[in-house]
Amino acid sequence: MSRILVVDDEIYLQELYADLLPMVGHEVVETAFNGEEAVLKFETMDPPPDLIIMDHRMPIKNGVEATREILGIDPRARVLFISADISQESAVRKMGAAGFLEKPFPMDRLFKTISRVLEERGELGAP
Repeated sequence: MSRILVVDDEIYLQELYADLLPMVGHEVVETAFNGEEAVLKFETMDPPPDLIIMDHRMPIKNGVEATREILGIDPRARVLFISADISQESAVRKMGAAGFLEKPFPMDRLFKTISRVLEERGELGAP
């Protein structure tokens, strides 16, 4: 079971992820409402999460800034960046995001993307 940190300012999305991800073998171990909170929580998580689902537009600190800081702390962190703004994909991939998912998306696409990102790191066994 992979451990996931969900970063999104929409409570209903945090709850949706927490309800659905366990159905496909993942556990939401922590949530954050903005990028600043995400960085602070990431720094104190031991062990670190296997994956961070990072929203783009959030108050205080956006997902791009938080991703940059988290990858500065631990370049091995796996960040799945989620945004309706496809123009962000190139920038976040260059900084080291493990994946990008454009909103809106069906949940099965999220599940497949999470599996791919974790497989690339070797977190999951071969299918």
